[in-house]
Amino acid sequence: MAEPGAPTAGLRTEYPFTLPRGYVDEQGRVHRAGVLRLATAKDELTAHSEPMVRQNAAYLSIFLLMRTLVRLGTLASVDRFVVEHLFASDLAFLQDLYRRVNQQGHTEAEVSCPGCGHEFLVDVAGTP
Repeated sequence: MAEPGAPTAGLRTEYPFTLPRGYVDEQGRVHRAGVLRLATAKDELTAHSEPMVRQNAAYLSIFLLMRTLVRLGTLASVDRFVVEHLFASDLAFLQDLYRRVNQQGHTEAEVSCPGCGHEFLVDVAGTP
C-alpha cells in the first residue's frame, strides 16, 4: 500500500518551466529553469494565514509561489526574497503557470496562427 500523501502513479505533480527573463542572484547569475509543484490545501491555508497577506492581499501570490516553487536554477532554496525580486514579467508568468496547473491541470494554451488561423496547443511553461 502506498504511503499517505505519496504521489499517485500517473498523476503529474511537478511542472518544469523556463522563465522569460530569469532571476538574477547577488553574484549576477541568471536562473531561468525551474520546477513548480501542485499546490496542496495546506499551501493555500498557510499562505492565507500569513500576516503580510492579511495586511496586503497582493502578497498572496508571493507566498503561494514561495511554497510551491521546488527549484529555480541552482539556487539552494526559493524564499520570499527571491520571489519578491523576480522581474514583473517572470512573476506574471509564474502566477499564470500556478493558475493553469492548479485550476486546469496542465500548462498548455490553445493558440491560433495569425497567418492561416490554424489552431494548435503550445506549452506555456517553455519546456521542449
